[in-house]
Amino acid sequence: MDNNTKRNEPWREELRKSIKNKERADKSRVHMRELPADYRNKNNEEVNCGLTKEEALNEAKRCLDCPAPSCTNGCPVGIDIPQFIKNIERGEILEAAKIIKQTSALPAVCSRVCPQEKQCEAECIYAQKMGKEAVAIGYLERFAADYERESGQMAVPECAPSNGIKVAAVGSGPAGLAFASDMAKRGYSVTVFEALHEIGGVLKYGIPEFRLPNSIIDVEIEMLKKLGVEIVTNCIVGKTITFEDLQAQGYKALFVGSGAGLPRFMHIPGENLIGVMSSNEYLTRINLMGALRDGDTPVLSGKNVAIIGGGNTAMDAVRTAKRLGAEHAMIVYRRSEAEMPARVEEIKHAKEEGVEFMPLHNPIEYIGDEKGRVKQMRLQKMELGEPDASGRRSPVEIPGAIETIDVDTVIVSIGVSPNPLVPSSIKDLEVSKWGTITVNDGMQSSIPTIFAGGDIVRGGATVILAMGDGRRAAAAMDEYLKSC
Repeated sequence: MDNNTKRNEPWREELRKSIKNKERADKSRVHMRELPADYRNKNNEEVNCGLTKEEALNEAKRCLDCPAPSCTNGCPVGIDIPQFIKNIERGEILEAAKIIKQTSALPAVCSRVCPQEKQCEAECIYAQKMGKEAVAIGYLERFAADYERESGQMAVPECAPSNGIKVAAVGSGPAGLAFASDMAKRGYSVTVFEALHEIGGVLKYGIPEFRLPNSIIDVEIEMLKKLGVEIVTNCIVGKTITFEDLQAQGYKALFVGSGAGLPRFMHIPGENLIGVMSSNEYLTRINLMGALRDGDTPVLSGKNVAIIGGGNTAMDAVRTAKRLGAEHAMIVYRRSEAEMPARVEEIKHAKEEGVEFMPLHNPIEYIGDEKGRVKQMRLQKMELGEPDASGRRSPVEIPGAIETIDVDTVIVSIGVSPNPLVPSSIKDLEVSKWGTITVNDGMQSSIPTIFAGGDIVRGGATVILAMGDGRRAAAAMDEYLKSC
């Protein structure tokens, strides 16, 4: 059924007639409740509290059910946004959740961590043409997913009959899981190989529980298992098992979603001091290894903690530092605050929690004490010059403007590089000069039976973009295997 046919169903026509568009447009956008800042700094509970049913129904009424909905253009996994929102408006919330799951393998996850304000909500007619706040699509997606989970009536998406063809995915992050879900629905026998002992990839090791609880991830993964997806942990493709081994075991094609887990550093004096580490190490040891509170592998943390960078991972790290007891937790960023790539919500939460911001500063040296532990850092003050290739104004040094401040922990969060293990282990697999796997529009690599997506292709991406890659790869792999 196409979108026009769905829109013309009697129940949707009746909904449109029940409230005038002007009345819908006059409604104010809902604002999600949050835990108080002074409380959340002392624990790891999820900050955002979700919507009540009444709030969700009222917000759903703001949707104008546009004849040509532009919001859907901003969704990398192609969720039928008007259809699920209108189902919420009429009180059919389980049906709304079912619609979301037709194209999204991780709705409760995506609704929490994806930048809807830059994607689907940015394309909403309210934001595009009316100068008003967009419909809270992300909040409504979370409401539907949470409602279904809490109802105990989670629907398992329909799958085509088994075709007996085995395919494999490397990595259980968002790209791999989205690929596995779509291939299972198409009737393939899917196995996901995960190097770590926990399933979820960056969702588990990279994102703190105060933003994305592990219990939410686990429920979504259980749904994949119900689709028949097999997941093998503690298995490193390229070491434990090779591509040739997988071929010998009967796997007809491979999807690589091994991510970008190689941290970047600035290569400045003092980076090898005790107390200077990457955000990857810091967050993995806390999120995956229990170092937040008296774990077996405690992470080094201090009272004066500086995080270098301005993205979402930097915000995750600095807010985690506050929860570990930092008296001063700082974001040091070489551009202005307005140019920080982190979500506006994450910056807001960080400020509420007492994080200090030092924009237009760039580290040039770390200074250690007699025991080799970082004790200070020297910062070069910056100003904004002309725009660079990305359109952002380039930071330029202010000659002689150098500041020294006390720190005892530094977390470097300036980006990541692709995991080189899989590409280096497969002969004739074409990679870029940055180490990313080269693919065509269908996410197919130079080896026809190997597809790839997510950070191993993009070098760094959001959860929802990685999932979009996984879905495109599944569609293209299905076409390729049918043609063989």
